[in-house]
Amino acid sequence: MNERSLRFLEDLVNTPTPSGFEAPGQKLWLKYAAEFAETVSSDAYGNAVATFNPGGSPRLMIVGHGDEIGLMVSYISSEGYLYFRSIGGVFPGILKAQRVTIHTASGPVTGVIGSVPPHLMDKNEDEKKSKISDLFIDIGVSSREEAAKLVRIGDPITLTDTFAKLNEDILIARAFDNRVGSWIAAETLRLLKESSKPCSAEVNAVSSVMEEIGCRGAQQIAYSLKPDVALVTDVTHATDYPGISLTQHGEIHLGKGPSLTRGACNHPKVFERLDQVSRELGIPVQYEATSRTSGTDTDVIFVSRGGIPSGLVSLPNRYMHSPVEMIHLKDLEAIPQIFAAFAQSLQPGESFKIDLL
Repeated sequence: MNERSLRFLEDLVNTPTPSGFEAPGQKLWLKYAAEFAETVSSDAYGNAVATFNPGGSPRLMIVGHGDEIGLMVSYISSEGYLYFRSIGGVFPGILKAQRVTIHTASGPVTGVIGSVPPHLMDKNEDEKKSKISDLFIDIGVSSREEAAKLVRIGDPITLTDTFAKLNEDILIARAFDNRVGSWIAAETLRLLKESSKPCSAEVNAVSSVMEEIGCRGAQQIAYSLKPDVALVTDVTHATDYPGISLTQHGEIHLGKGPSLTRGACNHPKVFERLDQVSRELGIPVQYEATSRTSGTDTDVIFVSRGGIPSGLVSLPNRYMHSPVEMIHLKDLEAIPQIFAAFAQSLQPGESFKIDLL
């Protein structure tokens, strides 16, 4: 792993970017990606674009979303406790006794999510799953008035867990989903910029917003960029640890390569090209099937503007949507290599249209 690229990933992951509040992370991403692009731009809601070889053909869009799940202040009690709603798919079971940061206009405020100790629990109460509406944040004040001087309704909240290396190959962080995707988009540009091999395509690296609340940013940017073909990257569930049904969820291992998805939103010709360049590079890949939706930005991109040929390449991730998401560096490094090779394989004017006539 390029050391500077790894430092950028760490900075990106540690920068709080809950859906709808992505600006700090997007600014960081755009500043870095600009080094490998001829032009950069952003739109009304903060989708960030860095373009390599503008005016080339065909127009390729590489998308990873830059937002993360989080929480949002929704009510302040008379005693000064903060109640909250989820931003994206937050599992209440991971929240009790966690430290959090409330991101306010005046700066970060630290709090803790309260947890009743077992000594004080009602003896008839079992360890049932809490609802988010039952949980609260303690910021160390004693009244609504005190709390209101520090936070406002609608302020976003993130858990405080940050990037760490368990060993040379294994990384953990709060929000690899999906800062790794926007990192991959930028890293693809770096590889193309430093390569001696020509690339006739225009390559638009995108860090999209609001994926965790409905793929909103990708829908916006796919419409405005009008790509001829799109590659999407996100995390997928590694299923190689206890408690996971392989018959239900498929078999995906950490460290055995990225996952290529087949079916539904994934254009068969794009899939075959991705599979081909992976083999030519000698990169091992795994395979996933999706018969309906992928749960990624691919779902909205492929239906935009009458249909954009799209492909999804995913990074195996253990413990998704938790403070301890886990990835393997070799899996991560492989995806921008595949994407760069895909871009360089494109011929001027090439189309992925399925010929029926």
